[in-house]
Amino acid sequence: MKPDLFKAPDYYNIDELLTDEHKMVRDAAREWVKREVSPIIEEAAQNAEFPKSIIGGLAEIGAFGPYIPEEYGGAGLDQISYGLIMQEIERGDSGVRSTASVQSSLVMYPIFKYGTEEQKKKYLPKLASGEIIGCFGLTEPDYGSNPAGMVTNFKDKGDHYLLNGAKMWISNAPFADIAIVWAKNEEGRIHGLIVERGMEGFSTPETHNKWSLRASATGELIFDNVKVPKENLMPNKSGLGAPLGCLDSARFGIAWGAIGAAMDCYDTALRYSKERIQFDKPIGGKQLQQKKLAEMITEITKAQLMAWRLGVLRNEGKATSAQISMAKRNNVEMAINIAREARQILGGMGITGEYSIMRHMMNLESVITYEGTHDIHLLITGMDITGMPAF
Repeated sequence: MKPDLFKAPDYYNIDELLTDEHKMVRDAAREWVKREVSPIIEEAAQNAEFPKSIIGGLAEIGAFGPYIPEEYGGAGLDQISYGLIMQEIERGDSGVRSTASVQSSLVMYPIFKYGTEEQKKKYLPKLASGEIIGCFGLTEPDYGSNPAGMVTNFKDKGDHYLLNGAKMWISNAPFADIAIVWAKNEEGRIHGLIVERGMEGFSTPETHNKWSLRASATGELIFDNVKVPKENLMPNKSGLGAPLGCLDSARFGIAWGAIGAAMDCYDTALRYSKERIQFDKPIGGKQLQQKKLAEMITEITKAQLMAWRLGVLRNEGKATSAQISMAKRNNVEMAINIAREARQILGGMGITGEYSIMRHMMNLESVITYEGTHDIHLLITGMDITGMPAF
C-alpha cells in the first residue's frame, strides 16, 4: 500500500483568504482522508463496494450537515467550511463525497429548510451523527433534466398518503434509512415526503455494473402503494423550487469537491514527473510535460478563486442559482480535463490502481452529469444572461 503523500497546491496563497476556523476544519478533514480513506479506497472501488466503515468518521469531521445549527446536531459552520470539507473528501474519492453531499444538501437541508420542528428534531441529529443515512429521490427513469415531468405521485387517503412511482440513479439508496422523495399531489403540485425504510411497498434495488463511482452505492427507489404518514410531508415549501433549492446546495459542494479531485491528480502527476526518468532526465524537465503541469495549476487556481468567492456570496445570502451552476460546470470540466492530462503524464501507470488518477477520471464522468448535466448548466447561464430559456 502506497503512502498518501498528497500536498495541496496553493499557487495564489488562497489560504490567506481563509479564517483560522476554515483551515482547522479543512486540515482535520485532510488528515482523516489520508488516514481512513486513502488506504482502503482503491480496493473498495475495484470491488464496487461502498466502505460503510467510514460513516462514523465522516460524521466526526462534520461532513454531515456542517452548516446545520448545533441545536439540531450540526456543526454550525459556514458555507466555505462546507465547501472545504467537500474538497478534501473528494480529493479522496468522488463517491465518498457523494455520500456526504447527499446526506448534507439533499436530505438534511430540505428537512431543515422545509420541514416541521418535529421532523427536524426527529431526523437531523441522527443524520448528523451518521446513525441514519438518507437519500434524495428526484430523477426518474424518463425524467432527468426535466424533473417537472415526474410521474411519481401521492393521493390523500384520509389518515395517510398513498405513494406510487419510481426514482433512479439514487446515491445511498441501497442502504439508506430514509428517502426524501419528490412527488406530485392530486393537483399536480410537487411536494417533499420523508419515506422510511420498512414502509410496506418501498424497495431500493441496487444498480450494478458501473464503471464510475464504484465506491458509491447507487440504486432505485420503488414505491408500490406505500402508505406514508401525513406528518412525513414537509410543509414549508412546495413546487419545483423546493428540490431545486436543495440542488443549489449540492452543486455548491460539488464545485468545491471537484477541485479536490483535480488537486489530487495534479499532485500525483507533479510528483511522478520529478521521479520518472526518460532520456536521462526526469520527464518534468521536458517542455511538453511542463506545459501540462503549468496549465493544470493555472486552472486549479482559477477554480479555487471562483469557489472561494462563491462561498463568500453564499455566506452573505447573495449567491444566485445561475452563479452556482457556472461554478459547478466550470470546476468539474476543469477537473476532468486535468485528470486526463495527468493520466498521460503517468503513461501506462496512469491506468492502474496504484495511482488514483484513473479512478478520479471515471468518477468525474458521473460528476459532470449529475446534479445538472454539463449542457444544462450552460443553458442556465445562457438563460441568465439573455433572459431567454433555451430548454
